[in-house]
Amino acid sequence: MEIFKYMESYDYEQVVFCQDKQSGLKAIIAIHDTTLGPALGGTRMWTYESEEAAIEDALRLAKGMTYKNAAAGLNLGGGKTVIIGDPCKDKNEEMFRAFGRYIQGLNGRYITAEDVGTTVADMDLIHEETDYVTGISPAFGSSGNPSPVTAYGVYRGMKAAAKEAFGNDSLEGKVVAVQGIGNVAFNLCRHLHEEGASLIVTDINKEAVQRAVEEFGAKAVEPDEIYSVDCDIYAPCALGAVINDDTIPQLKAKVIAGAANNQLRDTVHGDLIHELGIVYAPDYVINAGGVINVADELYGYNRDRAMKRVETIYQNIEKVIEISKRDGIPTYKAADRMAEERIERMRNSRSQFLQNGHHILSRR
Repeated sequence: MEIFKYMESYDYEQVVFCQDKQSGLKAIIAIHDTTLGPALGGTRMWTYESEEAAIEDALRLAKGMTYKNAAAGLNLGGGKTVIIGDPCKDKNEEMFRAFGRYIQGLNGRYITAEDVGTTVADMDLIHEETDYVTGISPAFGSSGNPSPVTAYGVYRGMKAAAKEAFGNDSLEGKVVAVQGIGNVAFNLCRHLHEEGASLIVTDINKEAVQRAVEEFGAKAVEPDEIYSVDCDIYAPCALGAVINDDTIPQLKAKVIAGAANNQLRDTVHGDLIHELGIVYAPDYVINAGGVINVADELYGYNRDRAMKRVETIYQNIEKVIEISKRDGIPTYKAADRMAEERIERMRNSRSQFLQNGHHILSRR
């Protein structure tokens, strides 16, 4: 892998390789862009097939965080860490404390949080060595479980998408098909139920499905049936790549709005649902409640302030739809454009400021 060539192609700023022989730490920190502020992105621990695969994952995820943070209106750039190892067998205190020292050495350019394969307890160990970490235990003043906040953001974004599809943002009487009933989706179901929506749910976890049936009067279907049910809104809240060649022909929903990451199997599928007139709320815009929530920890966590910021996901989805109409492009492209335009405005502003400063000094 030609790392510098790849970095140049996608305008990455920095890749840091971290190793600690005693603890077994092998970590890669990728910083994509810090135009808007320090890079924020979680630490993932995974059994990668190769070091190259780990590097590629870190780079891909870091770029994704740049767009997610920019689209959320946060003054933060994008970064990500991957630790090579089995999260079930290879963790130890020394590993995360050593990693915390590496983060501290970046002096605030990168701030981490939990991700796949890491936990709040792991973040607490990192916190022993650095303050540049979020998602730590509430005892240290953190925001705690992000699932309810993420769910609220998805609910707000869903209402904005519904307004575009149905003429108003009321979900009362709407039929919402929720795929996956994990912590985020269950909280989402509560919001939908309280507004008067009818729920169709599925999950491989039968207990989770039964809980939704009992608490919200939801109708349960088998996992492979969720795509073809009669519904107004399809909410993918589990696996990625669920919008694909096989599922699109089955969909009857007018809106796709859910918490899952990487919902489109390929960009062509975003084009297809746009051509079909389905309103798609891009995943990294609508599910940004969690990152908005942990980002508030950087200012001394205030839940009311964080929740008010999460409410703006409604306006962010509206902006995406506006750009989609303005430029005649699908919403997944419009989301990227919204993020890119914000970053470009900041770059231009800084450039102008530096030029003005240079002119002032030259006159002296």
